[in-house]
Amino acid sequence: MTVTTKVRKQGGAAVVTIPPALLKLMAVEVGDQLSLDVQNGELVAKPLRGGVKRYTLAELLVGAEELAQLNAALAETMDGDAIGREIG
Repeated sequence: MTVTTKVRKQGGAAVVTIPPALLKLMAVEVGDQLSLDVQNGELVAKPLRGGVKRYTLAELLVGAEELAQLNAALAETMDGDAIGREIG
């Protein structure tokens, strides 16, 4: 994907705007850090991955069904009468 943007001045810095579509393609969010490098006269921006893993929804949901079944199986134990000196 190629996008044309303009370098503008903001305070004492030169600023380039990165469109949201490019941020999404790079898996970058506002506030993330980028490594900037010049290769053959071209600016190359690479996200810095500070060891923070970004999980997909599918990765987050792995094991959710088994956990729901376990919770359902244990639900009846939570509804029983106290045995001994439990605080209820």
